[in-house]
Amino acid sequence: MTARISLDTVNDLPDAAFTEQFAGIYEQSPWVAQGAAAARPFSSVTALAAAMAAVVAAADGDRQRDLLRAHPDLAGRAALRGELTPSSQSEQAAAGLDSLTPDEMERFQRANRDYRDRFGFPFILAVRHWGKSHILAAYEGRLGNSLAAERAHALAEVDKIAFSRLLALVVPAATGRLTTHVLDTARGCPAAGLPVTLERIRGGTAAVIRQDRTNADGRLDAPLLEGAEMEPGLWCLQFAAGDYFLASGQPLTAPSFLDLVPVRFAIANPERHYHVPLLLSPWSYSTYRGS
Repeated sequence: MTARISLDTVNDLPDAAFTEQFAGIYEQSPWVAQGAAAARPFSSVTALAAAMAAVVAAADGDRQRDLLRAHPDLAGRAALRGELTPSSQSEQAAAGLDSLTPDEMERFQRANRDYRDRFGFPFILAVRHWGKSHILAAYEGRLGNSLAAERAHALAEVDKIAFSRLLALVVPAATGRLTTHVLDTARGCPAAGLPVTLERIRGGTAAVIRQDRTNADGRLDAPLLEGAEMEPGLWCLQFAAGDYFLASGQPLTAPSFLDLVPVRFAIANPERHYHVPLLLSPWSYSTYRGS
Protein backbone atom coordinates (compact mmCIF):
# COMPACT_ATOMS: atom_id res chain seq x y z
CA MET A 1 0.00 0.00 0.00
CA THR A 2 1.35 3.43 -0.96
CA ALA A 3 2.16 5.68 2.01
CA ARG A 4 -0.37 8.47 2.47
CA ILE A 5 0.68 12.09 2.21
CA SER A 6 -0.07 14.87 4.67
CA LEU A 7 -2.48 17.75 4.13
CA ASP A 8 0.51 20.11 4.30
CA THR A 9 2.06 18.25 1.36
CA VAL A 10 -1.24 18.45 -0.53
CA ASN A 11 -1.36 22.21 -0.01
CA ASP A 12 2.27 22.70 -1.11
CA LEU A 13 2.05 20.74 -4.38
CA PRO A 14 2.36 22.75 -7.62
CA ASP A 15 -0.91 22.80 -9.54
CA ALA A 16 0.31 20.29 -12.15
CA ALA A 17 1.57 17.90 -9.47
CA PHE A 18 -1.71 18.23 -7.55
CA THR A 19 -3.66 17.32 -10.69
CA GLU A 20 -1.41 14.34 -11.34
CA GLN A 21 -1.62 13.15 -7.72
CA PHE A 22 -5.44 13.19 -7.69
CA ALA A 23 -6.22 12.52 -11.35
CA GLY A 24 -7.80 9.15 -10.58
CA ILE A 25 -9.99 10.21 -7.68
CA TYR A 26 -12.87 10.76 -10.09
CA GLU A 27 -12.84 7.88 -12.56
CA GLN A 28 -10.80 8.82 -15.65
CA SER A 29 -11.63 12.49 -15.05
CA PRO A 30 -8.50 14.50 -14.14
CA TRP A 31 -10.36 17.74 -14.89
CA VAL A 32 -11.96 17.47 -11.43
CA ALA A 33 -8.60 17.59 -9.64
CA GLN A 34 -7.42 20.33 -11.97
CA GLY A 35 -10.42 22.45 -11.06
CA ALA A 36 -10.02 21.89 -7.32
CA ALA A 37 -6.36 22.89 -7.13
CA ALA A 38 -7.16 26.60 -6.84
CA ALA A 39 -9.33 26.02 -3.75
CA ARG A 40 -6.30 25.26 -1.54
CA PRO A 41 -5.30 25.33 1.27
CA PHE A 42 -7.37 22.51 2.74
CA SER A 43 -7.60 21.94 6.49
CA SER A 44 -9.06 18.45 6.13
CA VAL A 45 -9.74 15.66 3.68
CA THR A 46 -13.40 16.58 4.07
CA ALA A 47 -12.65 20.07 2.73
CA LEU A 48 -10.59 18.64 -0.14
CA ALA A 49 -13.43 16.29 -1.05
CA ALA A 50 -15.96 19.11 -0.89
CA ALA A 51 -13.87 21.22 -3.28
CA MET A 52 -13.69 18.38 -5.80
CA ALA A 53 -17.42 17.67 -5.46
CA ALA A 54 -18.11 21.36 -6.10
CA VAL A 55 -16.19 21.15 -9.38
CA VAL A 56 -18.40 18.25 -10.47
CA ALA A 57 -21.58 20.03 -9.35
CA ALA A 58 -20.62 23.11 -11.38
CA ALA A 59 -19.88 21.12 -14.56
CA ASP A 60 -22.38 21.10 -17.39
CA GLY A 61 -24.72 18.18 -17.96
CA ASP A 62 -22.67 16.62 -20.75
CA ARG A 63 -19.53 16.54 -18.64
CA GLN A 64 -21.39 15.04 -15.71
CA ARG A 65 -22.87 12.38 -17.99
CA ASP A 66 -19.40 11.55 -19.35
CA LEU A 67 -18.13 11.23 -15.78
CA LEU A 68 -20.88 8.73 -14.99
CA ARG A 69 -20.18 6.78 -18.16
CA ALA A 70 -16.48 6.59 -17.28
CA HIS A 71 -17.34 4.25 -14.41
CA PRO A 72 -17.25 0.52 -15.14
CA ASP A 73 -20.17 -1.83 -14.61
CA LEU A 74 -20.02 -3.75 -11.36
CA ALA A 75 -18.76 -7.24 -12.19
CA GLY A 76 -18.99 -6.23 -15.84
CA ARG A 77 -16.94 -6.81 -18.97
CA ALA A 78 -14.05 -4.57 -17.91
CA ALA A 79 -13.70 -6.54 -14.68
CA LEU A 80 -13.77 -9.87 -16.53
CA ARG A 81 -11.10 -8.62 -18.95
CA GLY A 82 -8.87 -7.25 -16.20
CA GLU A 83 -9.29 -3.69 -17.52
CA LEU A 84 -10.39 -1.95 -14.31
CA THR A 85 -8.37 0.90 -12.87
CA PRO A 86 -6.51 -0.13 -9.67
CA SER A 87 -9.00 1.83 -7.54
CA SER A 88 -12.07 0.23 -9.15
CA GLN A 89 -10.48 -3.22 -8.94
CA SER A 90 -9.78 -2.80 -5.22
CA GLU A 91 -13.30 -1.49 -4.51
CA GLN A 92 -15.06 -4.29 -6.39
CA ALA A 93 -12.85 -6.92 -4.76
CA ALA A 94 -13.63 -5.51 -1.31
CA ALA A 95 -17.32 -6.13 -2.03
CA GLY A 96 -16.64 -9.70 -3.16
CA LEU A 97 -17.43 -8.99 -6.80
CA ASP A 98 -14.27 -10.78 -7.95
CA SER A 99 -15.54 -14.10 -6.59
CA LEU A 100 -19.10 -14.42 -7.86
CA THR A 101 -20.78 -17.76 -8.44
CA PRO A 102 -22.16 -18.35 -11.96
CA ASP A 103 -25.67 -17.61 -10.68
CA GLU A 104 -24.53 -14.38 -9.03
CA MET A 105 -22.67 -13.33 -12.17
CA GLU A 106 -25.80 -13.84 -14.26
CA ARG A 107 -27.82 -11.73 -11.80
CA PHE A 108 -25.29 -8.90 -11.89
CA GLN A 109 -25.07 -8.92 -15.68
CA ARG A 110 -28.86 -8.85 -15.99
CA ALA A 111 -29.07 -6.00 -13.47
CA ASN A 112 -26.40 -4.07 -15.39
CA ARG A 113 -28.32 -4.46 -18.66
CA ASP A 114 -31.65 -3.42 -17.13
CA TYR A 115 -30.11 -0.36 -15.49
CA ARG A 116 -28.19 0.81 -18.58
CA ASP A 117 -31.23 0.31 -20.79
CA ARG A 118 -33.26 2.54 -18.48
CA PHE A 119 -30.78 5.31 -17.65
CA GLY A 120 -28.02 5.26 -20.29
CA PHE A 121 -25.10 5.06 -17.85
CA PRO A 122 -23.73 2.33 -15.54
CA PHE A 123 -25.07 1.61 -12.08
CA ILE A 124 -22.79 3.37 -9.59
CA LEU A 125 -22.57 2.57 -5.89
CA ALA A 126 -19.78 3.14 -3.35
CA VAL A 127 -19.42 -0.61 -2.83
CA ARG A 128 -16.30 -0.88 -0.65
CA HIS A 129 -18.22 -1.52 2.57
CA TRP A 130 -21.22 -3.33 1.07
CA GLY A 131 -21.76 -6.97 0.24
CA LYS A 132 -23.19 -8.65 -2.86
CA SER A 133 -26.73 -8.93 -1.50
CA HIS A 134 -26.74 -5.23 -0.54
CA ILE A 135 -25.64 -4.23 -4.03
CA LEU A 136 -28.30 -6.32 -5.77
CA ALA A 137 -30.93 -4.84 -3.47
CA ALA A 138 -29.73 -1.34 -4.42
CA TYR A 139 -30.14 -2.14 -8.13
CA GLU A 140 -33.77 -3.06 -7.53
CA GLY A 141 -34.44 -0.09 -5.31
CA ARG A 142 -33.15 2.45 -7.82
CA LEU A 143 -34.62 1.11 -11.07
CA GLY A 144 -37.90 2.87 -10.35
CA ASN A 145 -36.30 6.33 -10.06
CA SER A 146 -36.83 9.04 -12.64
CA LEU A 147 -33.83 9.87 -14.85
CA ALA A 148 -33.24 13.16 -13.03
CA ALA A 149 -33.43 11.56 -9.58
CA GLU A 150 -31.19 8.68 -10.55
CA ARG A 151 -28.62 10.95 -12.16
CA ALA A 152 -28.43 12.95 -8.92
CA HIS A 153 -28.18 9.72 -6.91
CA ALA A 154 -25.39 8.40 -9.13
CA LEU A 155 -23.41 11.64 -8.84
CA ALA A 156 -23.74 11.49 -5.06
CA GLU A 157 -22.34 7.94 -5.12
CA VAL A 158 -19.45 9.16 -7.28
CA ASP A 159 -18.65 11.73 -4.59
CA LYS A 160 -18.68 8.99 -1.93
CA ILE A 161 -16.30 6.88 -4.00
CA ALA A 162 -14.03 9.91 -4.42
CA PHE A 163 -13.96 10.55 -0.67
CA SER A 164 -13.00 6.93 0.01
CA ARG A 165 -10.19 7.19 -2.54
CA LEU A 166 -8.94 10.43 -0.99
CA LEU A 167 -8.75 8.77 2.43
CA ALA A 168 -6.49 6.12 0.89
CA LEU A 169 -4.10 8.84 -0.35
CA VAL A 170 -4.18 11.55 2.32
CA VAL A 171 -3.80 11.39 6.11
CA PRO A 172 -7.04 12.81 7.55
CA ALA A 173 -7.11 15.64 10.07
CA ALA A 174 -6.98 14.29 13.65
CA THR A 175 -10.35 15.79 14.56
CA GLY A 176 -12.53 12.68 14.77
CA ARG A 177 -13.60 10.83 17.90
CA LEU A 178 -16.03 8.14 19.03
CA THR A 179 -18.04 8.52 22.25
CA THR A 180 -21.03 6.96 23.96
CA HIS A 181 -23.54 7.75 26.72
CA VAL A 182 -25.84 5.20 28.35
CA LEU A 183 -29.06 6.20 30.11
CA ASP A 184 -31.18 3.87 32.26
CA THR A 185 -34.72 4.80 31.17
CA ALA A 186 -36.35 2.50 33.75
CA ARG A 187 -34.80 4.41 36.65
CA GLY A 188 -34.44 7.76 34.91
CA CYS A 189 -30.70 8.10 35.52
CA PRO A 190 -27.30 7.52 33.90
CA ALA A 191 -26.30 3.86 33.65
CA ALA A 192 -23.17 3.97 35.81
CA GLY A 193 -20.73 1.06 35.90
CA LEU A 194 -21.96 -0.59 32.69
CA PRO A 195 -19.22 -2.60 30.89
CA VAL A 196 -18.65 -1.49 27.27
CA THR A 197 -16.57 -3.31 24.63
CA LEU A 198 -15.56 -1.82 21.28
CA GLU A 199 -14.89 -4.21 18.40
CA ARG A 200 -13.48 -3.64 14.91
CA ILE A 201 -15.13 -5.78 12.24
CA ARG A 202 -13.11 -6.84 9.21
CA GLY A 203 -14.21 -9.52 6.78
CA GLY A 204 -16.93 -10.64 9.18
CA THR A 205 -14.45 -11.14 12.05
CA ALA A 206 -14.62 -8.99 15.20
CA ALA A 207 -11.49 -7.98 17.12
CA VAL A 208 -11.68 -6.36 20.56
CA ILE A 209 -10.15 -2.87 20.49
CA ARG A 210 -11.08 -1.51 23.90
CA GLN A 211 -12.97 -2.43 27.05
CA ASP A 212 -14.19 0.15 29.55
CA ARG A 213 -16.93 0.92 32.07
CA THR A 214 -19.27 3.90 32.21
CA ASN A 215 -18.73 6.54 34.89
CA ALA A 216 -21.31 8.14 37.21
CA ASP A 217 -22.64 10.20 34.29
CA GLY A 218 -23.14 7.12 32.09
CA ARG A 219 -20.24 8.19 29.88
CA LEU A 220 -16.65 7.05 29.49
CA ASP A 221 -13.78 9.11 30.89
CA ALA A 222 -12.15 9.32 27.45
CA PRO A 223 -13.24 8.79 23.83
CA LEU A 224 -13.33 5.20 22.65
CA LEU A 225 -11.39 6.32 19.58
CA GLU A 226 -9.83 9.61 18.57
CA GLY A 227 -7.54 11.05 15.93
CA ALA A 228 -5.56 8.45 14.01
CA GLU A 229 -7.49 5.64 15.73
CA MET A 230 -10.60 6.55 13.74
CA GLU A 231 -10.81 4.27 10.70
CA PRO A 232 -13.61 4.02 8.12
CA GLY A 233 -15.49 0.75 8.19
CA LEU A 234 -17.62 -1.42 10.45
CA TRP A 235 -17.47 -1.29 14.25
CA CYS A 236 -19.53 -2.74 17.08
CA LEU A 237 -20.21 -1.56 20.62
CA GLN A 238 -21.20 -4.35 23.02
CA PHE A 239 -23.07 -3.12 26.09
CA ALA A 240 -23.20 -5.63 28.99
CA ALA A 241 -26.77 -4.80 29.98
CA GLY A 242 -27.33 -8.02 31.96
CA ASP A 243 -24.34 -7.38 34.21
CA TYR A 244 -25.46 -3.79 34.76
CA PHE A 245 -29.05 -4.70 35.68
CA LEU A 246 -27.92 -7.38 38.14
CA ALA A 247 -25.44 -5.00 39.79
CA SER A 248 -28.07 -2.28 40.07
CA GLY A 249 -30.54 -4.57 41.83
CA GLN A 250 -33.36 -4.27 39.31
CA PRO A 251 -35.95 -7.09 39.19
CA LEU A 252 -35.28 -9.37 36.23
CA THR A 253 -36.55 -12.58 34.71
CA ALA A 254 -34.27 -15.60 34.91
CA PRO A 255 -32.52 -15.41 32.52
CA SER A 256 -32.83 -11.68 31.92
CA PHE A 257 -34.59 -10.58 28.74
CA LEU A 258 -31.56 -8.48 27.69
CA ASP A 259 -27.97 -9.55 28.21
CA LEU A 260 -25.44 -8.22 25.71
CA VAL A 261 -26.73 -5.35 23.56
CA PRO A 262 -24.70 -5.05 20.34
CA VAL A 263 -24.78 -1.85 18.31
CA ARG A 264 -23.14 -2.37 14.94
CA PHE A 265 -22.38 0.83 13.05
CA ALA A 266 -20.08 2.28 10.41
CA ILE A 267 -17.63 5.14 10.43
CA ALA A 268 -17.63 6.83 7.03
CA ASN A 269 -15.69 10.01 7.82
CA PRO A 270 -12.83 9.64 10.35
CA GLU A 271 -12.63 13.42 10.75
CA ARG A 272 -16.12 13.62 12.30
CA HIS A 273 -17.44 13.06 15.81
CA TYR A 274 -19.47 9.86 16.09
CA HIS A 275 -21.58 9.74 19.25
CA VAL A 276 -23.49 6.48 19.86
CA PRO A 277 -25.88 6.83 22.81
CA LEU A 278 -27.90 3.95 24.27
CA LEU A 279 -31.28 4.32 25.99
CA LEU A 280 -31.74 1.17 28.05
CA SER A 281 -34.27 -0.61 30.26
CA PRO A 282 -34.57 -4.28 31.25
CA TRP A 283 -37.08 -4.73 28.41
CA SER A 284 -35.99 -2.44 25.58
CA TYR A 285 -33.26 -0.29 24.12
CA SER A 286 -32.79 2.27 21.38
CA THR A 287 -29.86 4.07 19.81
CA TYR A 288 -29.13 6.75 17.25
CA ARG A 289 -26.25 8.85 16.01
CA GLY A 290 -25.98 11.74 18.42
CA SER A 291 -23.82 14.85 18.50
